[in-house]
Amino acid sequence: MRRGVLYGVLAGALWGTVFVVPRQLADFSPLLLSAGRYVMYGLVSLAALAPMLRRVWPRLTRGDLVALVKLALMGNLLYYLFLASAIHMVGIAPASLIVGVLPVTVTLLGRRDHGAVPLARLAWPLAMIAAGIVCINVDVFTAGASDGLHASTLTKIAGLGCAVGALVCWTWFAVENARYLHRNAHFSGNEWSVLWGVVTGALGALLWLAILAMPSGTVQESVSASRWTSFWQLNLVLAIGASWLGNGLWNAAAKRLPLTLSGQMIVFETLFALLYGFIYDHRLPRGLEIAAIVLLVAGVSWSVRQHAGGPEETAHGDGIVPADGQHGEGHSGGHSERHGNAA
Repeated sequence: MRRGVLYGVLAGALWGTVFVVPRQLADFSPLLLSAGRYVMYGLVSLAALAPMLRRVWPRLTRGDLVALVKLALMGNLLYYLFLASAIHMVGIAPASLIVGVLPVTVTLLGRRDHGAVPLARLAWPLAMIAAGIVCINVDVFTAGASDGLHASTLTKIAGLGCAVGALVCWTWFAVENARYLHRNAHFSGNEWSVLWGVVTGALGALLWLAILAMPSGTVQESVSASRWTSFWQLNLVLAIGASWLGNGLWNAAAKRLPLTLSGQMIVFETLFALLYGFIYDHRLPRGLEIAAIVLLVAGVSWSVRQHAGGPEETAHGDGIVPADGQHGEGHSGGHSERHGNAA
C-alpha cells in the first residue's frame, strides 16, 4: 500500500510538469508548443512500438486508425493547445484547478454507460467544486499581476475559456477512449497507448509542416537559437518524463491501491502543478486560491468516495481510470489503471 501511494505521488509530480513548461516557453506560440511536444512524444512512442510491431500490425484495422486519429486530435493536440493557451493568458493556478475537475466531469458524462450513483448523492461534492471554480475565477479578475501576467479582461476571459476547452477535450477523450476499448479488446492497454502516441506524433509532424508552410511570423515570432534548444529539451523531458515514466509509475500504483484511493491520487497532479507554478512565480497562494484548492480537492475526493464499489470511471490529465477492471493499462483485474499519456 505505501509503495503504491509513493508511486502515485511520483506520477502526479511528473504530470504536474506539463503545466509549467508553457510558462517556461512563454515566447513560443501554443500551436508550436502542441506540435513540438507531440513530435517528440511520437518519436518516443515509435521507439516503444518497434519491438511489438510484428504482433500489433496484423491486428490494426481501419476503424482503429480512425479512432486513434480522433482520440489523438482531441486528447492530445487540441487539449494541449487549449491548456498552453490558458496558461499563457491566466497562469498555471486557474488552468490546473479547472482541468483538475476531470474526475467528476468524466463520471458525469459516462454515467449512463455505467449505472452511476444518483446525482442527488453528488449534490454536495458538486456544490463544493462549483464554489471552488467561482473562487478561482474571482481571483483571476481581482488579483494584481503578482504572478507575472499582465492581461486584459478579455484576455482573462479567453484564458478561462481555453481552460474549460481543455477540460472538455479531456472529458470527451477519456469517455470515448474507454468506450472504444470496451468494444474492441484486441489490443492491450500498453499496445493501444503506444499506437496512440505514434499517431499523435504523426499528427504533430503534419501540424509542424503546416506551420512551416505559413508565411514567416504568422504563428511564431523570431527567437534565439538558445531558446529553440530549450524548446526541444523541455519537450523531450515531457515526452520521457510526463508521458512515458509518469504512466509507468501510475500503472504500478494502480496495481497496488484500491480504486477509490487511486482515484483520489489523481489530485496530486493538480497539487504539484500548483506547487511548481507558485515556485516558478516566486509567490505564495492568495486567499481565494487557497479556498479554491481546498474546495476543489475536497469536492473531487468526496465525489470519488461516493462511487466506492461502483462501476464508474474516473479520469484525468491524459488518461482514464476504469473502475470495472475490464479495460485499461495492463488489464489488472479489479484495479484501476491510467490509460494513455499524461496531459
